[in-house]
Amino acid sequence: MDLFAAAAEQARQAAAPLAERMRPRDLDEIVGQEELLGPGRPLRVLVERDRLRSMILYGPPGSGKTTLARLIAARTRAFLASLNAVTAGVADVRRAIEEARERLRFRGQRTVLFIDEIHRFTRAQQDALLPAVEDGTIVLIGATTQNPFFSVNAPLLSRAPVFRLSALTDEHLSQLLDRALADRERGLGRFSVQLEPEARALLIRAANGDARSALNGLELAVDMAMASERTTPEVTPVRVTAELVAAALQVRTVHYDGDGDEHYDTLSAFIKSMRGSDPDAAVYWLARMLEAGEDPRTIARRLIIHAAEDVGNADPQALLVAVAAAQAVEHVGLPEGRIPLAQAAIYIATAPKSNSAYKAIGAALETVRTERWDPVPIHLRDASYPGAKRLGHGEGYRYPHDFPGHHVAQQYLPDNLVGRRFYEPSDQGYEAVLRERLKTWRGDGKGH
Repeated sequence: MDLFAAAAEQARQAAAPLAERMRPRDLDEIVGQEELLGPGRPLRVLVERDRLRSMILYGPPGSGKTTLARLIAARTRAFLASLNAVTAGVADVRRAIEEARERLRFRGQRTVLFIDEIHRFTRAQQDALLPAVEDGTIVLIGATTQNPFFSVNAPLLSRAPVFRLSALTDEHLSQLLDRALADRERGLGRFSVQLEPEARALLIRAANGDARSALNGLELAVDMAMASERTTPEVTPVRVTAELVAAALQVRTVHYDGDGDEHYDTLSAFIKSMRGSDPDAAVYWLARMLEAGEDPRTIARRLIIHAAEDVGNADPQALLVAVAAAQAVEHVGLPEGRIPLAQAAIYIATAPKSNSAYKAIGAALETVRTERWDPVPIHLRDASYPGAKRLGHGEGYRYPHDFPGHHVAQQYLPDNLVGRRFYEPSDQGYEAVLRERLKTWRGDGKGH
């Protein structure tokens, strides 16, 4: 690198955000991801032995995917080419592959092609990568915040194993803040920043595991402190308070993908909290979805399904409450719609639970799909049209309202399924009443 290029690079680094300047320069500087990068762990072994292969790095924002790709390329002395799937097309992919092929042929240098947000590539764009990955022309490192098993096609996944990065813990973020505050070359060390404990806690809490968010929030808070105090930071300590951090952050960034892992995982936690009869957790996950911008109709549909699947006839009112909440949301919208949604979630969470109806329809469908379809018994057939009686339809049918208790035992299933049970009520809530009623009606222990 000549003097002009070095000066330009130095100027670029100085102007870069703190999170960019503080990127780890080697694997040992990476904070977190011990499962992948600790001594003897799989990804570290591949890099240290220069056994580089294509891979997909999957993790939340700020977990170190881009940093790791850069370090892998540098450690193995490969050329790093980068594309962003938001702006790149098939032509860009083919150009990068051709340049990699020439680099390998004329210089003997491998190319790491880093594709950020690879989940945004279409199937055709992903397919364009396959031959070059297969023959080793490029080492693909794809980064994604969305579950690659949903968003990356199977042929590519078979050639590029998935390494999952975790969100950083509060302890990891605290380490990164300390490092930035102490580093005089790349960080804020020359300013003698005093980060108050409440300010640190607020930064860490708002970052939610995202290193980039924590460091850039710190930098902005320090800039605001300098502007407000009008002091010489190299001489007078810069005091960063919780109030300054709150002002710098303004609005907390919520990491929530509307059609990926966060969406499905949060809905799953919501449902399982109601099934587990924990109204506090149910309301929390509901609030988290609403704050993240989840479609309230999606939430309402899950409430309706859950009321039928996991409460059922233990409390038939639960389904009515869920449907009413869904209708209320359609009528009033948000933010007021959050109230009937919360009411329904709490009602369902605290209701007695039974999945007997869910199991009944599952068992019936399995029988329908796997066993012979005998004809409808003749006494149950439609006898309302002219000529039906000549065919014997309805003959022998006993009308329940003509009998004591408005019930009469007779065959209702096809001949090959007489005695089969699909619905077995639990002993929970109203189903306990149904259980006793069916015991009486089933009398001899046979289904009807």
